[in-house]
Amino acid sequence: MPERTPRPVPGSPFPLLVLLCSFALCAYAGVRLLDGDWPMITVWFVGAALVHDLVLLPLYAAADRALITVTAGHPAWVNHVRVPAALSGLLLLVWFPLVSGRVSQRYAAVTALSADGFAARWLLITAALFGGSAVLFAVRVGRRRPGPG
Repeated sequence: MPERTPRPVPGSPFPLLVLLCSFALCAYAGVRLLDGDWPMITVWFVGAALVHDLVLLPLYAAADRALITVTAGHPAWVNHVRVPAALSGLLLLVWFPLVSGRVSQRYAAVTALSADGFAARWLLITAALFGGSAVLFAVRVGRRRPGPG
């Protein structure tokens, strides 16, 4: 009979300690974050959740459904489009104020760095993500095909 590996005992103190430490860290971060203008921060978080749930989620769900419909004959293509699109969208979401150029003057005043070029860099990263995904897809397809002879 094969030997079984010992399983952690339910109720072990280590996972509980890690969980309590993570709660303490989140509480500290929340106190520090809400120390300033907490009503506006709260409005921003609620607004971000609503915009995501009511606007962005239906948009990218529809885009994913369209992608699946378009690639019906080739389901292997779907993830090679999904992953770079998701990463590019996440980068755009995080860096949108700088990519759009809306906060260029404030960014330059605070950091003493130019905000020029964020849109070009985002486009280059997006092209690299899709290009890398295309190369990976070509390699995978090439491996599946039997050689001559």
